[in-house]
Amino acid sequence: MSRLARSRTAPEILLRRELHRRGLRFRTQVKVPGNRRRTIDIALTRAKVAVFVDGCFWHACPDHFTQPRANADWWRWKMDGNVARDRDTDELLRAAGWQVVRVWEHEDVVIAADAVQRLWRERTAST
Repeated sequence: MSRLARSRTAPEILLRRELHRRGLRFRTQVKVPGNRRRTIDIALTRAKVAVFVDGCFWHACPDHFTQPRANADWWRWKMDGNVARDRDTDELLRAAGWQVVRVWEHEDVVIAADAVQRLWRERTAST
């Protein structure tokens, strides 16, 4: 599993292109404050907006995830751990003053970009 792509996935790249097209500037693969082993996929640092593009399989999408049949106990443990880590990451970021947006890989890029842009506007309006 260490050879699996963890960043720069096709859905992430599409969302980054759409955000850039709209004039939003961001950093990619930013370390999470409080846990340097975790990274934010897309970080709008000025507004403190963290965007994660989650794969349906690895993050147990409620709409598309199907539990593998082989070695089911291990996969259940693995997916439960992934979901718990996502929640913990969200909590770390919120405690540091960040707003977290999680986008599923199957979601429409334009709709996801709308949500990110709206949040960015709200958080930068007062600065």
